[in-house]
Amino acid sequence: MIIEPERDRPFRLLISGAFLVFLMKVVMDHSGPLQFMDDILVSAVQKHTTGTKDVLFKLITTLASPTMDIIWVLVIGFLLWGFKYKIPALWALGTLIGGDVVAFIVKHIVARQRPIGHLASDSGYSFPSGHVFGTFLLVAILWIIAVPLLSTMWHRVLIRTLMVIWLALVAFSRVYLGAHYPTDTIGAMLLGYAWLQIAEWLYLWLAPKLKNWHLTQRSVL
Repeated sequence: MIIEPERDRPFRLLISGAFLVFLMKVVMDHSGPLQFMDDILVSAVQKHTTGTKDVLFKLITTLASPTMDIIWVLVIGFLLWGFKYKIPALWALGTLIGGDVVAFIVKHIVARQRPIGHLASDSGYSFPSGHVFGTFLLVAILWIIAVPLLSTMWHRVLIRTLMVIWLALVAFSRVYLGAHYPTDTIGAMLLGYAWLQIAEWLYLWLAPKLKNWHLTQRSVL
C-alpha cells in the first residue's frame, strides 16, 4: 500500500493537534506577545518591497490559491486514475476537499481578522492561511503518492526539496502581501499535518473496502 500502518501516527496527531489548539487559543485571546512577534516578523518580511517582488509573489499566491488547489488535485487525480491508482486518486481528492471543510470550520472558530491593509481580493478570516493549508496538502499528496514512483534517489530528493521550497515561498508570499500574519501560516501547516494523519488513517481503513468495488477493484493500493 502507498500508506503503511505506523505505530506513532496517533502520537504525531496528538502532538500536532495540541500545538494547533494552543496556537488557536492564544490567537483567540488576542495575546499581546503573539501580536508583537507577528508584527516584528511582518516588518522584517515587508522591509524591502520592490515591484519585481510584488509581481513574483502575486504570481505565487495566484498559483497556490484555494481555487487552483482544486484544479491541481483534479489533474493529479486524473493522472493517478489513468495509471490505475484509482483508490489513491479518490484519496487525494477526499484529502483536499475534506481538509478544506476542516480549515473552513477552524477559520470560523478562531475568527481572526486579517492584517490592516491586506489586498481587497483576500476576504474572510485570517487564521489559518487557506493558501498555505492547501499547498501543504498538495505537497503531502505528491510526497506520499507520486515521488516514491521515481526511479532514482536523487530525483526523489530533488523533487521533495523543490516542494519544500515552494511551500516556504507560498507562506512567505502571504505575509509579504499582507494577507496573513506569520502565525496564520504556521497554524495552516499544523492543521495540514494533523489532518494528514487522519486522512492517512482513513486510507488504511477504507482502501481495502474500496478494493471490492467494481469501479476500483483493479486499483493499485
